[in-house]
Amino acid sequence: MTISKRLQGILGQPVHHLAPLSGGCISEVFRGDLEDGRSIVVKTGHSEGGLGREGQMLRYLGEHTKLPVPEVIHSEDDLLIMSWLPSGDRLSGTAEEHAADLIASLHDISAPHFGFDFQTVIGGLPQPNPTTPTWIDFFRDHRLLYMANEAYKIKRLPLNTMTRLENFSETLEVWLLEPKAPSLIHGDLWGGNILCSDNKITGLIDPAIYFAHAEIELAFTTLFSTFGDRFFRRYQEHRPIASGFFEERLSIYNLYPLLVHVHLFGGHYVSQIEQTLKRYGF
Repeated sequence: MTISKRLQGILGQPVHHLAPLSGGCISEVFRGDLEDGRSIVVKTGHSEGGLGREGQMLRYLGEHTKLPVPEVIHSEDDLLIMSWLPSGDRLSGTAEEHAADLIASLHDISAPHFGFDFQTVIGGLPQPNPTTPTWIDFFRDHRLLYMANEAYKIKRLPLNTMTRLENFSETLEVWLLEPKAPSLIHGDLWGGNILCSDNKITGLIDPAIYFAHAEIELAFTTLFSTFGDRFFRRYQEHRPIASGFFEERLSIYNLYPLLVHVHLFGGHYVSQIEQTLKRYGF
């Protein structure tokens, strides 16, 4: 069955002008127009690509937060249908400040424990979220060591690097801080997941949500230069960032998204991890 016929069967109306969109490194992404005048975005992938979970996360954000996210029209493991949101503009300084307002508001949402009610995904990879009372334990066991082991099992992370990560993980209490309370995070805030139009954030897509230390989200926004000074200045008007974050903790938190990229792509991301470990003496 063609994708057009499948969509018509689900939506009860034809989809016109179905055209590919950029940005789908894990799934294929299309935009289409419905007869009733709505525009939709369609993501397709294999049955283990996490699209059902992505729909579940977007629904959660739509129901529990103020983030602009697409409406989920239909989701299953290999298909996600969402409303289309305007985008296409570069992030201006004004848009960065709007993003800071949104992300600070998101981080104000808390829970009794770290983790989440269900397993989420990042880049199509499973992201376990067992409820854990302390942040450092959660970050060590269910982020760093979990993703390192997954990358090691498929032979994209060398044994020596794996061993160095294990040894480093035993010292996290020296470097990291426990937050006053868990914060809900988007989890995958790079530029491709941030939609902007007319100097405003119109959508935050492809989430990888869980309750965490907000610093891991802030760190990730620096990995691919998503935001600049105007974002951080505005964010700190809402939520002050503890001293030492930029100097010490930021690089430690970025080990996790680097491990995700090692698992997905291998290559030079391994050397970035090794450089970080060397900086901290491992």
